[in-house]
Amino acid sequence: MLAAAPVPSASAQDLDRIDWVQSLPFFAVHVVALATVALTPFSWGLFALALAGYFGRMFGITAGFHRYFAHRSYRTGRAFQFLLALLGTMSTQKGPLWWAAHHREHHRYSDTPQDLHSPVQRGFWWSHVGWILVRRYHPSRHDLIKDFARFPELRWLDRWHVVPPIAYAIVLLALGGVPALLWGYFVSTVLLWHGTFLVNSLAHVIGRRRYETGDDSRNSLLIALVTMGEGWHNNHHHYQSATNQGWFWWQVDVTWYALRVLAALGVVRDLRTPPATVRAAGVRVGARSSVRMRGGAATRVRESAAPGA
Repeated sequence: MLAAAPVPSASAQDLDRIDWVQSLPFFAVHVVALATVALTPFSWGLFALALAGYFGRMFGITAGFHRYFAHRSYRTGRAFQFLLALLGTMSTQKGPLWWAAHHREHHRYSDTPQDLHSPVQRGFWWSHVGWILVRRYHPSRHDLIKDFARFPELRWLDRWHVVPPIAYAIVLLALGGVPALLWGYFVSTVLLWHGTFLVNSLAHVIGRRRYETGDDSRNSLLIALVTMGEGWHNNHHHYQSATNQGWFWWQVDVTWYALRVLAALGVVRDLRTPPATVRAAGVRVGARSSVRMRGGAATRVRESAAPGA
């Protein structure tokens, strides 16, 4: 049995309230995106631009922030490492160190009371978007990502994470005018936010569980299609250090396909895949046997991380 969540103090409750001032840009982007869809003429060209911005920057999240920075599931050189960080930062989901450090914390406590965005513990709203709006999770946890915090260019991106999205928006405006800005940045970014957030909010709620893990992670084709392969979440929680999250031919994982091409070109290397014994280890669904108690706290048993870049 997991340890009961402590009763929050008054200061802790304050940290879990929405920071309306810092969250204002987040809501403003939603308003502009909704007004764009509702009030401007539809264009297939602009819609294609929005999708290009969505999937291009989604790759920065899936291949960069998640599989590289958070899990170190493959290697690359310092230049491409920076390009991955830059592309991910253009998604307007803060910087690579902030994102990856919080994701590591999620895996450490997945679906326990200490999990920062568990839908099992705190419901859909909190796991989908609420946790990023509160004061508690504003700071970057460099103590959780010392391996990448040693790079000054990544620390700069993390501190000035608003610069790449603003630069991206300016380029769209310069090249395509206001319509390109509205669809290529505002509409595309809102879609990208909620596509990414689905992994936090629904990939622990809907879908099938092939593997026994210490949480409620699930596999979902729909989420995998929306997130370029991140929907095979039960696979991922079963063996976190694998570069691929779709482990069988029918499990579509576009991020993995793209990384295979980059590996063939020599841009990335040492892509990790799960051993055959891991893939074949389908067991009872619904149990939580990979959570063990140490000193009264839930500690998750995980495989070792991949070697550094």
